[in-house]
Amino acid sequence: MMAEHQRIHPVHDVEAPHRPLVPGNSTKSDRVFPKRSFPVMHSKPPKRRRSCCCRFLCWTLSILLILIIAIGITVGIMYLVFRPKLPKYSVDQLRITQFSVSDNNTLSATFNVAITATNPNKKIGIYYEGGSHIRALYMGTQLCEGSLPKFYQGHRNTTVLDLSLSGEAQDASSLTSRIQEQLQQTNNIPLDLKVNQPVRVKLGKLKLFKVKFRVKCKLVVDNLGASNDISISSSSCKFRLRL
Repeated sequence: MMAEHQRIHPVHDVEAPHRPLVPGNSTKSDRVFPKRSFPVMHSKPPKRRRSCCCRFLCWTLSILLILIIAIGITVGIMYLVFRPKLPKYSVDQLRITQFSVSDNNTLSATFNVAITATNPNKKIGIYYEGGSHIRALYMGTQLCEGSLPKFYQGHRNTTVLDLSLSGEAQDASSLTSRIQEQLQQTNNIPLDLKVNQPVRVKLGKLKLFKVKFRVKCKLVVDNLGASNDISISSSSCKFRLRL
């Protein structure tokens, strides 16, 4: 009997707070199936190949920038040393030895043109190469053509070129009618001379690569008859360089 009185029984404390095994703010599904923690997947570090490409691109851009700066400095120095000036051209004389219509309605024309070429540079020479082409046109229609001779033009030199142009134009009756109508309305006739000339520029003793001079001259003459008395009332030439 004394042993039964000495047994210790667990006593439930009514005032102690009740702590459930599952938190109260969890959902029903969480209470039934507790959440599990999953391992975090970290992204792989960037490959070394991408770093090499970026490095190569940076080096390439740096080299290009250095080259551009070097070329700019070189061009600036050459400009200060040689002081380049554009050549000048003018048409001083025009003679027409043939301007006639044949039986097959073709216009045959032969012009003799005197062109003055001036090189105003002190230290730059110009080699006029072969393969040049000069054309005479009326309102976009080619009347005759020719070429310039090969020659070297030295420093501060002026050269007069006597050129012979010849050619044929189709639909001569319509062309001559337009020329006569133009002459009656304005008492003059506009002409265009277009020159394509390959040249090599010489800087001091250095002969550079071949470039092209393009010259376009606008003339106004009093007539286009086969006569030696062709008067040029106005003449202007524009120069353009093409690499």
